[in-house]
Amino acid sequence: MNSFQRTLVTTALPYANGPVHIGHLAGVYVPADIYVRYLRLKGENVLFVGGSDEHGVPVTIRARKEGITTQEVVDRYHNIIKDSFEGFGISFDVYSRTTSKIHHQLASDFFRKLYDDGKFVEQTSEQFYDPETQEFLTDRNIRGECPRCHAAGAYGDQCEKCGATLSPDELINPYNAINGNPLTKKETKHWYLPLDQYQQWLEEWILQEHKEWRPNVYGQCKSWLDGGLRPRAVTRDLDWGIPVPVEGAEGKVLYVWFDAPIGYISNTKELCDAKPEQFGSWETWWKDPSTRLIHFIGKDNIVFHCIVFPTMLKAEGSYIVPDNVPSNEFLNLEGDKISTSRNWAVWLNEYLVDFPSKQDVLRYVLTANAPETKDNDFTWADFQARNNNELVAIYGNFVNRALVLTKKYFDGKVPAAGTFNEYDQATIAEFQNVKAEVEKLLGDFRFRDAQKEAMNLARIGNKYLADTEPWKVAKTDMERTATILHLALQIAANLSIAFEPFLPFSSAKLREMLNLQLSTANCQLSTLTWEELGNINLLKEGQELGEVSLLFEKIEDATIQAQLDRLANIKAANEESEKQEALKNWRPADIKENTNIDEFGKMDIRVATVLDCQPVKKSDRLLQFRLDDGMGGRTILSGIAQSYPDPSVLVGKQVLFIANFPPRKMMGIESQGMILSAVDADGKLVVTTVTAPVRNGSQVG
Repeated sequence: MNSFQRTLVTTALPYANGPVHIGHLAGVYVPADIYVRYLRLKGENVLFVGGSDEHGVPVTIRARKEGITTQEVVDRYHNIIKDSFEGFGISFDVYSRTTSKIHHQLASDFFRKLYDDGKFVEQTSEQFYDPETQEFLTDRNIRGECPRCHAAGAYGDQCEKCGATLSPDELINPYNAINGNPLTKKETKHWYLPLDQYQQWLEEWILQEHKEWRPNVYGQCKSWLDGGLRPRAVTRDLDWGIPVPVEGAEGKVLYVWFDAPIGYISNTKELCDAKPEQFGSWETWWKDPSTRLIHFIGKDNIVFHCIVFPTMLKAEGSYIVPDNVPSNEFLNLEGDKISTSRNWAVWLNEYLVDFPSKQDVLRYVLTANAPETKDNDFTWADFQARNNNELVAIYGNFVNRALVLTKKYFDGKVPAAGTFNEYDQATIAEFQNVKAEVEKLLGDFRFRDAQKEAMNLARIGNKYLADTEPWKVAKTDMERTATILHLALQIAANLSIAFEPFLPFSSAKLREMLNLQLSTANCQLSTLTWEELGNINLLKEGQELGEVSLLFEKIEDATIQAQLDRLANIKAANEESEKQEALKNWRPADIKENTNIDEFGKMDIRVATVLDCQPVKKSDRLLQFRLDDGMGGRTILSGIAQSYPDPSVLVGKQVLFIANFPPRKMMGIESQGMILSAVDADGKLVVTTVTAPVRNGSQVG
C-alpha cells in the first residue's frame, strides 16, 4: 500500500457548448467537492483541478446553430460554467480551459513525444464524407434513424431517445446533421494509440491491483478488456482544435478525447507556474509517486479515464496513473434522461436565480439521491420534501430551537454546564460515534451514506431537545436548563464541522450564528478541523452568540409548480420539434421484394366498424378492438397503444383488417385477425380507413 503525501483531485471537463446542469453536479462536482473539503478539514495536502473542454464537435455544432464563431461560444459558456460552479461552492484551486496557450503547447508536446518515441500507429480507413461541403463528418455530426428504436435524428454516437450507444455505420439513412446532405465514404489517414499493446498491463493494473474500485467502474473496464482492446484514433479531420504537430497532417487536429484529459495537467501547470510558493511544481503533482491521483467522472467517461488516458500516461513514461476513479451513474429528471440538446435539464445558472441562497438545498438533495450505484431520478416533489421534512424540520429546527432558547433564557450567551446525567452521557456517546462512521464512508467515496450519517447527528440533537424539553425545565430548574442548552449548542457547533463538506454555505451561516469562525480566537480553539468533530468543548462558557435566523426555509407548492410547468412546456416543445425533424428527414422504406397478384389475393382484407376500443390491462402496448365485421363481430388485439393514448377516438371509424389470420392468444385474450396500420415519419402507427362509408365485411381487393 502506497504512503501518499498529497492528493490530486480532478473532475471531468464539461463541454463549453452550454450551461451545466444538475446531472453534472450530482455525477461529478458535488462528490468531488465533498471529498476535497473533507481532506482540507483533515489538514491534508490536496489540489483540486477543473476546467472547460472547449474543443470537439459539440461546440462547433453550437456555433453553427447560433451563427457565431466557435471562440465566441466557448468564451460565453466557459464563463457561465465557471460562475455556476463558484455559485454552488465547488472549491476548485484552478478552473481553466483547453483553449489556453499553456494547454495547446503542453498537449502538442505530449503528442509529439509519443510520436517521436514511435508509440502511435498510422492507419487509413473509410469515414463518412459530405461531397458538397468537402468535409469528413465526426460521429456527432452524423444523424439518421436509430437501428434500435427507429427514432429519427439519432446521432452517430448515441440515440438520445433510447440511450443506445451507436456507431455511424449502424444508422439507417445517415445524413449530415448540419445541412441534411446524404453522405458517402472516403479514405483518410489518422494516428492511433495501440491500446492492444497495453492490454496485459491494464489487466494487471486494474483487474488485479484495483479490485476496490466501484463495481460499475471495475465492471465496465473488465468488459472492455475481456472484449480485447483495439487501436484508438487520436486525431480527427476538423478545423477546430489543436493542430496535429506532424508534417503532412494539415487539416487534422488532436481528437478531443486525447486533448481533453491533458487539460488536467496543463491546468495544474498554469496554477503552479503562477503560484509556485503556494503549490510548488506541477511535476510534483503529476510525476511524484507519492501523489495520489483521483478522477471524479460520470459513467460515460469511464473508458477514457481508466483505459485510454492511463495508457497515454504509461506510454509517455514519466507520469503517475490514477489511484481511484469514483464514477457515478446518470441522474434523470422527472423520469426522463437529462439532455442538453433537448433542453431537458435543471440548469445551474437558472437555479441560482430561481432559488437564491438555496445552493445547499440542491447540494443536499443531489447527494441524498446520488446515482452512486445505479441511475437515479431527480423530481421537484422530492426536492421539496427533503428540504421541508429534513433540512427544515430536523436540522434547521434543532439549531433554531437551541439558539432561540439560549437567547431567551441566557441573554444569548453560552450557559455553563452542570453535571451531565446518564441521558446526557448517552447522547454524547451517540453523536461522538458518528465521526468514525462518516470518516469511513467518505474514505470509501460513499457520499450519500456519509451525508445521511451527518444528518443523524442533527436527528440526535433534535431528539435530545424534544426529550429533555428545556422550555419546561426552565420553569423549575435553570441549572438543568443551562446544562441542556450547553450540550445542545455544542452539538450545533459539531454540526458546522460535520456538514462543512456537504453544505458549506449553511455551515458558514451556522458558525456566524454561534460566533464561531474557522479562523478566529472567539472560541477555545484557534481553528476548527475535522479532528474536533465529537468535541463537546467547542464553545466556551459565556461566549456570546451572533444574530439568530432560520438556517433553512420552507419551500412552498407554488414555487415547485412553476418548475413543473416549465418542464411541461419544454416537453411539449421537444415533442413538436422531434415530429418536425422526423418529417423533414423522412424517407420511404425500401420496397419489399416483388410478389404477385396471387400472393396478394391470399390476404382476405375487409372493412369493419370499431364498436369499442380499450387498453389491455397489464400491457402498455396492446389495444383491444371490438369490431362489427358484418359477420357477427370479432375481437382483434393491436400493438398501437402508444400511438393512441386515447383509444376512444377510434370508436365509430371504419378500419381495414386481415380476416383470415389464424386466431392467436395474447394476454389471455383471443385475437381474430390483424388491424392494418401505416407507420408515419415520426414512428407513430396510424390505422388505415376508407374515404367513404361501405358495408361492414366488404372485401378489399
